[in-house]
Amino acid sequence: MSDNKPLLWTLGGAAFAFVAVVFYWIFALTLSDRMRSDKITPQRTAEFIHAVLEANRNNYTDNVVVKLQRDGIEAHEHWRDERGVPLPAQFLLESGRLVALKDLNLSFRLASLTPIYVWNGANSDLERQGLTAVQKNPENPFFGTIKKGDVRLFQAIYSDKAISQACVDCHNSHPNSPRRDFQLNDVMGGIIISFPIDQ
Repeated sequence: MSDNKPLLWTLGGAAFAFVAVVFYWIFALTLSDRMRSDKITPQRTAEFIHAVLEANRNNYTDNVVVKLQRDGIEAHEHWRDERGVPLPAQFLLESGRLVALKDLNLSFRLASLTPIYVWNGANSDLERQGLTAVQKNPENPFFGTIKKGDVRLFQAIYSDKAISQACVDCHNSHPNSPRRDFQLNDVMGGIIISFPIDQ
């Protein structure tokens, strides 16, 4: 693991800095008076965030994971303890964990109706409804609102598909997986994005 630690720190730092800057820009525009007068909807804001997440994960997959594999450095589940880098899904989850540490009430994560680990399941009835909806209709995101304390949050759920054979093989062969018949391009779950909206 020591062989690739500097590379991981560099790649991770650059990726997280990119995500932080883009999210700051999105929220600054969304919350400004000028943008409010233009009526930027929560749905549109969710589209912006989802586009950034999707681009960042695809970029990581194509330009980090694939290139490192050529040098014998694999992406795998136990990347923290062994030589390697996070799987693309873990990269998104780790980014979400770091963003959640900020005081923004912004969060994003992957979730599934058939998660490998229970903590990646639905956390509410709204999330269960949304994951069911995007499973049936992958091209249409699901939207709703929830309350977290005194804060009203907009929640968007986008389908998350098995875009590579590695995703399929990992989920079908994992000892904890409750489902083992995934095929390429199947909906495996959803990306859940939450952020505050005005009362």
